Amino acid sequence: MEKEIIKRKSLRIPEYNYSEEGLYFITICTKNRQCILSKIIRDEQNNFIKLELLPFGRIVENNFLKTNKIYNDIKIREYIIMPNHVHFIIEIVKGDMGKNTNPTLLKIPMLISSLKRFINKECKKQIWQRNYYEHIIRNEREHLKILEYIQNNPYKWVYDKYYTKI
Repeated sequence: MEKEIIKRKSLRIPEYNYSEEGLYFITICTKNRQCILSKIIRDEQNNFIKLELLPFGRIVENNFLKTNKIYNDIKIREYIIMPNHVHFIIEIVKGDMGKNTNPTLLKIPMLISSLKRFINKECKKQIWQRNYYEHIIRNEREHLKILEYIQNNPYKWVYDKYYTKI
């Protein structure tokens, strides 16, 4: 009996050039929504106090910072490392194609794939789910709304669709 090949639906917009200059909002979840990146500290009234990175979360943050140092044309802007997912904004800036520019990584899918691979290697295990979510930020209003969402994410953790009680 032959196994049926599962065809996964692409989340990419057909015909869109993901190397276009601009801002992209990305969400990547951990495999099986495991809470291995950070923990959210709350008080007795369940109010948010702080977000504390766990070892894998520190590896994620270090890779974000490395990306910003290595490439002039790709910047990971605002980000939040939640217990079982990360949200971040990537900015692609076209300009001088100097030594710190890698045209292959200008494509968002390639950058995400590389980030996930490097982080997994450093963690010595597969920590990410197969796919990720993306949104092309088309204007300043959207950008501000997404920034607010990122900043408020820890406060709303118990209402988050990725929430898992730790």
